[in-house]
This record gives sequence, C-alpha cells and structure tokens, in this order.
Amino acid sequence: MEPVIIAVGSNMGDRLSYIQKAGEFLESLSEGEITKSSIWESEPIGGAKYTFLNCAAKIFTSLEPKVLLKSVKDFEQTCGREKNPVRWGPRVIDLDLIAFGSLVIQDEGLIIPHPEFKNRLFVLLPLQEIDSDWNDPKEQQNIGTLVNKAPEMDLQKTNYDW
Repeated sequence: MEPVIIAVGSNMGDRLSYIQKAGEFLESLSEGEITKSSIWESEPIGGAKYTFLNCAAKIFTSLEPKVLLKSVKDFEQTCGREKNPVRWGPRVIDLDLIAFGSLVIQDEGLIIPHPEFKNRLFVLLPLQEIDSDWNDPKEQQNIGTLVNKAPEMDLQKTNYDW
C-alpha cells in the first residue's frame, strides 16, 4: 500500500457539502487510516470568481496511480463537475493527486507530484497539517521549506468539519 496525498477544493454551490462528499469517497477508497486536514478558505486564482474551500487527505491504497486517477475523476463527474473552458475556473469539486508514495510520474494525463502544488499555500498548509515530515519526492524538499517558499495568498483556516 502506498500513502497518497489528495487535495480537495470547491468553489461553487454548497462547497462544504461537496467537500464532505469527497471525504466520504476518500474514506471508501482508503485501505488504511485516512488523515484529513482542516478546511481552509482561499481567494480564487486564475479564472475562478468565488472563494474556495480547500483541504487535503492522506489515504493508503494498493491501486495503481492511473486507476486511482480514473476513480477520482469519475467521482468528480458524479458530483456534477463539468469540463470548464477556463483554466482554474469555477468548479463544484476538484480532487488532485498531489503525491503517490515516493513516485515521480510524467505521463500523458498524469504528473506526480502535481505540477502546481508548490505554488499553492491552499495545498501546502493542509498537507503540512496531515504530514509535517513529508518531502517532495522529485526535488527532495521538506514541506516546511516548500511552505516558506510559496507565494503568499489570502488564506484562513475554518471551523468546518469534513
């Protein structure tokens, strides 16, 4: 079984409800104990117009990376996520595979570690909460260093539960 870090975000509709559904989905996928971060609220980036709720989870799975990715994308569609013509545009739910054990993958349709995670405090801070010893398998930097290097953004922890 591999530990997998998955970032979760929502900025449309009942954001908390979508995050909670994602939590239930990730619990059903995990073959071991799941660790969930706090939920953070962040400013939109790119083409998005509404604030996001963001969080992260660490699950354990024996699924192959591409099988896990397909399962995650199927879940997003089940929740009503549609293909958005605007990159980083609004979405009801977004699950990103941030890391998959110590694997580094550069395939068509799957890049691990996620190519943008280092630039996003809304991923890094939840990740730091769930695994303060985590290291980027590609660049061998620890999570504390990555948090300190990330661009600043307006972000605050909520009291929401998922």
